[in-house]
Amino acid sequence: MPFPEKSPNELRLPPVARLALVLLSTFLIVYGLYVLKEIITLLAFSLLLALLLLPLSQRLERWRVPRVGAIFVCLILLIAVLSGMVWLISMQLGNFASEFPKFEQKMTGILNRAQVMAEEQLGIKRSQQISELRKYSQNLLQNSGSYFTGLLSTTTNLVANLSLIPLFVFFILLYRDFFRQFIYKFFNDSRRSRIDEILRKIYTVVQGYLVGLIVVIGIVAALNTVGLVVLGIDYAPFFGILAAVLLLIPYIGILVGSILPILYALVTKDSPMYAVGVAGVFGLVQVLEGNFITPYVVGSKVSVNPLAAIIAFFVAGQLWGISGLVLALPITAILKVIFDNVEGLKAFGFLLGEPEETRPKENVAVRTVRQQMKKLKREVKETVEE
Repeated sequence: MPFPEKSPNELRLPPVARLALVLLSTFLIVYGLYVLKEIITLLAFSLLLALLLLPLSQRLERWRVPRVGAIFVCLILLIAVLSGMVWLISMQLGNFASEFPKFEQKMTGILNRAQVMAEEQLGIKRSQQISELRKYSQNLLQNSGSYFTGLLSTTTNLVANLSLIPLFVFFILLYRDFFRQFIYKFFNDSRRSRIDEILRKIYTVVQGYLVGLIVVIGIVAALNTVGLVVLGIDYAPFFGILAAVLLLIPYIGILVGSILPILYALVTKDSPMYAVGVAGVFGLVQVLEGNFITPYVVGSKVSVNPLAAIIAFFVAGQLWGISGLVLALPITAILKVIFDNVEGLKAFGFLLGEPEETRPKENVAVRTVRQQMKKLKREVKETVEE
């Protein structure tokens, strides 16, 4: 997608002025992304779901189902799957809540032993411990109103946003040809075949990432559950699926998901070795997921180097919170596709990608013939399209 050539009358600015304009533009863009984070994250999630449902919608349309009907079928299936997952999790949570009295009794015993140990080993009297606990409890009660209000507001906004996602997904799928025509008109100096190629690459990358992520979550959930069942931990499916779903937050998701089963094993089991075993299971699964499962399933669909991914996580997390951590990798992959296909931005695409492996030098004659064949093939394709 080449940029228009520079006009001879174009104003040339000194390097310092250009740098200042770039920095100012970057600041304004980042500030706009932060201010509009709710609508941007909502549209981003809707776009990802639309790309995930697009193959099914296209297949139904090839079966002569009207586009509106095909989209409704896709949304009904999506809502049914999500509702089933929520129902299963709520059932597990209900069973888990029935164990709270036993859990509370066990925690009380652990706290009593900790108080005795603090009094005997550290010389902290129990009366002093109780006074400190009372002080922290009073502070917690004083701030509980603001905490509850914030939680209620966040929950209300989340439910409202989730209710809008199916609507956005419906219109994105319905007007996809309209949006493609808009892109054609916006880049009127570029060939449509080039634009179609970039859009196809973006679609391939995003869909490959999403499908691969779903498969990885299923495999990790099965491994977590089997490991916890072998250890004899109650509610193994709940803990295993919860930790797997948290893989949506790369690198740290499975670590966060392992904390609850470790604490549960520490409280409900007589020996602390069960908690060590749970930690070992999740650690082993994380090693397998990071080094074998994800590279094999997702493959090279998202060829973003780890350093760029970590920086993207930090930036997106600062801008959009938890939603940013989930969206960081697919958005970075989309940017890399765009950078790789825009002449003036290829260096940034190279910076985001994986380092190229050292290859033996290719013969000059062979390389020349290969380049000429690619050029001829591209010219024939463009001539046929015109």
